[in-house]
Amino acid sequence: MPRSAAHRLVPPMPGGLGWLGPLAVAAFGGFLRFDRLDVPHAFVFDELYYAKDAYSLITYGVERQFAEGAEQTILRGGRDVFRVCARPEDCAAYVAHPPLGKWLIGAGEWLFGLTPFGWRFAAALAGTLSVLVLARVARRMTRSTLLGCLAGLLLALDGLHLVLSRSALLDVFLMFWVLAGFACLVADRDAARARLTEWHRTSALEGAGPRLGPRPWRLAAGLCLGAATATKWTGVLFVVAFAVMAFAWDRGARRAVGLRRPGRQAVRLDLPLVLAWLCAVPAVAYVASFAGWLASAGGYGRNWDRASANGWAYFVVDSLRSLIDYQSQVLGFHQGLRAHHDYQSDPWGWPLLARPVLFYYRSSAGACGARSCSQAILGTGTPVVWYAGLLALLAMVVWHLTTRDWRAGAAVLGYAAGWLPWCYFALADQRTTFLFYLLPALPFLILAIVLACGLVLGPPGASAVRRSTGAALVGAFALLALADFWWLSPVLTAVPVPYDAWLSRMLLPGWV
Repeated sequence: MPRSAAHRLVPPMPGGLGWLGPLAVAAFGGFLRFDRLDVPHAFVFDELYYAKDAYSLITYGVERQFAEGAEQTILRGGRDVFRVCARPEDCAAYVAHPPLGKWLIGAGEWLFGLTPFGWRFAAALAGTLSVLVLARVARRMTRSTLLGCLAGLLLALDGLHLVLSRSALLDVFLMFWVLAGFACLVADRDAARARLTEWHRTSALEGAGPRLGPRPWRLAAGLCLGAATATKWTGVLFVVAFAVMAFAWDRGARRAVGLRRPGRQAVRLDLPLVLAWLCAVPAVAYVASFAGWLASAGGYGRNWDRASANGWAYFVVDSLRSLIDYQSQVLGFHQGLRAHHDYQSDPWGWPLLARPVLFYYRSSAGACGARSCSQAILGTGTPVVWYAGLLALLAMVVWHLTTRDWRAGAAVLGYAAGWLPWCYFALADQRTTFLFYLLPALPFLILAIVLACGLVLGPPGASAVRRSTGAALVGAFALLALADFWWLSPVLTAVPVPYDAWLSRMLLPGWV
């Protein structure tokens, strides 16, 4: 294979600050997420449920019911918060989400105590690490350290990502595992193409394609996607989307090196490992996340006495049957979730930030030096980033349709997997939905922006005028995103401000 064709299949990675730049951006994002993390000293939105369930998991291995007034006891520093029951199963709590995200929240509580900092620590860490992962995967996709750092910076400056990184909810963990799984698949794509290119260069065979090895990056992707599903069920949407995408990449690689019948070869040689690593492995990881429930008699619907009555074989079979029955009950709960909430919103309004979620609000006098002060946490994205992202996504659709560029297709697919199913759920079931459900799609929105910025900058061989003009436009956009984030930041992080200052930041009617 000619050297130019090999470089086209596996472009060389840039040298220089491949880790230093992304680490610096992640450090900046980490500062924004950990600074004043214990403010407010209160349960923010659904922390009321997840912080307590996490404490139950690290204490008993399963979610249990809490005593009346447990929230006030916890905020006062008390720990005697569980309901007392004669039998463990009598205190079992019914919960609607898998346990992995709550285990991660509980790890922070184990390290730092049952305090606001403790239950928010893991979310802040996941948010910080996601900035690093996005910077690295964008660098790999664009072969540009500058564009990779821009991707990380835009994620660090997004308001919705910041709010969920500073709150003990599950969505930031779902987003992190989805992004990590995608990053592993991109690394696997490079490794598989490099292996296929080398085989084609050295093999005397014509028309017979090779197996591409055990593919550890793809196994890692399966584990990450399993972790995403073990955090919230919507992780399975990305399991399906990424499995299709990975198979398409395999077929495309075989076609790109000139092999005949690449589709048939991909089905025979690649599809079995796609199904194993990206379908079976996530399923096993999901079941493994219920280890505490499986090993305890106190879980909801566990039926421990019946399962342990007739030996290990029956124990395994009956335990899995109880787990499946529990999951069917959870499915029924989600399908029937239509209760009205003041901050619910329809998915088709999410990309426009039409109705954010107010996570916390407190009014007071004198706290900010004014007669009337507001202290708020508004779960909204940074408008400059989100609106530019919509234009970039449209550009990626056109780019992919006209050039079949895999990067544009991946960005559009990732965003669509995190958004379009919610539109269907809302239409089919009238389900109660919230803006922050779109968080797992946000990294793909930013990837679309960065890829569009790459087009604006032009290729490395472009004229100096083109490159300098493009750099000025991209730099101006980055500064505009920074200014927009700075303007919104007080109402994202519970900084006391005069009421008029808070009201001036409510940019759309639906924000109030």
